[in-house]
Amino acid sequence: MQTATQRSFQTLFRKAHPNISTLPAAPISATRPIHTGSSSSSSNNNNNNSPIDPRTTTPFPIVQRNPRIVVGVTGATGTVFSVRLLEILRALDIETHLILSKWALATMKYETDVPASHLVSLATKHYAMKDMAAPPSSGSFLHDGMIVVPCSMKTLAAVRAGYCDDLISRSADVCLKEGRRLVLVVRETPLSAVHLENMAVVQRAGATIFPPVPAFYTRPKTIEDLVDQSVGRMLDSLGIHVEGFERWEGMRKA
Repeated sequence: MQTATQRSFQTLFRKAHPNISTLPAAPISATRPIHTGSSSSSSNNNNNNSPIDPRTTTPFPIVQRNPRIVVGVTGATGTVFSVRLLEILRALDIETHLILSKWALATMKYETDVPASHLVSLATKHYAMKDMAAPPSSGSFLHDGMIVVPCSMKTLAAVRAGYCDDLISRSADVCLKEGRRLVLVVRETPLSAVHLENMAVVQRAGATIFPPVPAFYTRPKTIEDLVDQSVGRMLDSLGIHVEGFERWEGMRKA
């Protein structure tokens, strides 16, 4: 039996094409409901003008998770920043995913008295540098940002070129393509034109370039004061705002 829609369509078609005797079938309505296949549901769906029958769709609940940060550590000088950063993130109960390069371990051993086991223990999870199947290598792995601290010029160049031959550069590349926060704590001085150009390109691609330049307006008394102020500003760049370090509030009275 023809529906009213089919009869209306065929009437309009005859008026537009009087010389054609064979009538085409009526087009499928955009609001035609999806049928489940059972006779009882089909009869009910005929009265439903919704484009999608909610009974035939798969629910996609909102993902519920804790804040999550990826931390990459390369072999550049300044591993003290990565240690302090992970200590603070752990105290804040923020989930951390740590990627350590081989030379990061060597530099940390040379510059600090912190054993590698302590740094690893601060992270929620850690991955080998060559584990290209680790979760941070995929854009479907959800997180709230990545920081490479410290970031060597080699890693900066790899991120700039999209040359993903290790997990740190691949994870950073994922951040850029997914539009997520990426903070590169670059460590080198003086800087060549190549370094500066690499930084400019990566910054335009969406990363934050963060040289760990110490601030002296806080009147620091110890190395720890300088480190804490720099790490606090790194956290700001990740969208994590904490107290515990001095912020600028204008000139002090003498």
